[in-house]
Amino acid sequence: MMTTQAVERATKAITVFIADPLSEDGIYPLIQESELNLNIITDTGLTQSQLIEKIANVDVLLVRSQTTVTREVIEAAKNLKLIGRAGVGVDNIDLAAATEHGIIVVNAPDGNTNSAAEHTIAMMTALARYIPQAFNTLKNGIWDRKSYVGVELKHKVLGIIGMGRIGVEVAYRAKGQRMKVIAYDPFLSEERAQELGVTKGTVDEVCAAADFITVHTPLLPETRNLINKERFAIMKDGVRIINCARGGIINEDDLYDAIVAKKVAGAALDVFITEPATDHPLLTLPEVIATPHLGASTIEAQESVAVDVSNDIIKFFKTGTVTNPVNMPSISKEKLAQIEPFFGLAEKLGQFLIQVTTEAVKELNISYAGDVANFDVRPLTANAIKGLLSTNHGTHVNNVNARYLAERIGMNINEHKTTTAKGFTNLITVEIKTANETHTVAGTLLNGLGARIVKVEGFVVDVIPAGNLLYVKNTDKPGAIGRVATKLAEKDINIATMQVGRDMVGGSAVMMLAIDNIVTAEDLQYVAQLENIDEVKAITL
Repeated sequence: MMTTQAVERATKAITVFIADPLSEDGIYPLIQESELNLNIITDTGLTQSQLIEKIANVDVLLVRSQTTVTREVIEAAKNLKLIGRAGVGVDNIDLAAATEHGIIVVNAPDGNTNSAAEHTIAMMTALARYIPQAFNTLKNGIWDRKSYVGVELKHKVLGIIGMGRIGVEVAYRAKGQRMKVIAYDPFLSEERAQELGVTKGTVDEVCAAADFITVHTPLLPETRNLINKERFAIMKDGVRIINCARGGIINEDDLYDAIVAKKVAGAALDVFITEPATDHPLLTLPEVIATPHLGASTIEAQESVAVDVSNDIIKFFKTGTVTNPVNMPSISKEKLAQIEPFFGLAEKLGQFLIQVTTEAVKELNISYAGDVANFDVRPLTANAIKGLLSTNHGTHVNNVNARYLAERIGMNINEHKTTTAKGFTNLITVEIKTANETHTVAGTLLNGLGARIVKVEGFVVDVIPAGNLLYVKNTDKPGAIGRVATKLAEKDINIATMQVGRDMVGGSAVMMLAIDNIVTAEDLQYVAQLENIDEVKAITL
């Protein structure tokens, strides 16, 4: 039976423009939809100018990876309400422009999970048994059994770096092969590891223990060249490497050298930094097998992502909500005006906290006090979660899907509101709890001065949440500040501002330094060796 909303919407045709090839099975939910008056147009292979000419009256644009949805396209689409990407990535869509114009972007983050996981296992098996090399030899008329003696997967240790949805599926399949699994993910807790039946380790521990190593992280500044010559050096002799995630996570030059040196017995690659990669030096090595970015290339995956997006289109026009948004939907101008000034502050507080802990966050508590407590703070909580997750999850995290992603990795989220702000007009306090630690940071907006961090671990400070910061925990003893400043000067690190706080004379204290340089791990260790210095962390906001 049609709802009143559906009847009203059915009176006006909703134009769905499909700009990339999609199977009829993939868009079947749209074809068979009867409550909505859908006008489905398929016109593929268009140039940008042709797409701009045809999109003026379109309500929904559905694409894959071939069509680039630029700002110009979005600005030409006067009626556009939703962009659907039948796939995982949204690199071909200008998200900022879509958000500015109140257009929701949806994708299908789970549609290729099975396909990518199966491809990883297939590549690992082929690598272990030299299947491509043996096949090529046989095709050339040579029956050679002695050159291709492989290894079994049974009882071998698989190291998985990145335990998102694909990494978890790979772990399930590897355990079916009776492999032992050791895994790293910044948000993998001991409890979650036990639930999955894997051993939790650091990146270095995974590298040192594994016979096979597969990576399943996004490509971020933190993960670029994550596997490099230093990490190859701590691996077992004869380790085998698999990358079906993103080119650049593994340093390709260092991988080449490690294979030539016989440190690495072989590599299976589905992705490269630059694609197509038909003349890549790694392809000249007989120990390397490769495929041309086929991780999501199955009939089922292609259909699944299209079906997921088609269902989200229908859900949006029936309920106004979507399952897999990748940007912030439009909100009323009145509500936006109330909360927008706090967006940046909430995100910075989350970014700050994730950089002071190395453990998986189990609980996130956010307290809103003063004037801000009178607003609808859910978007602010989403921004704080986004800041917390984005360091390790990249642009995939936004203030629409942040809560969903946090809850999916087992993080408990709690909000608290009070009109009492204890001396501040407004105050946002964010607390994270891990298995062994609790960290807090609080911030406010000052009239005419903008955002400020005003408390760190309970210590009162006054810090602009921007740029490069150095967070130092120390014992309040004479000369501590001077010694830190001297050590930084020796490393040619200039201090812009410094804030200090303490609980009592001679007790625990903190220093918050705004610095002009990005500090290295070596610089941090150099300062941490000082007398009465308990901890030093580099924070980038």
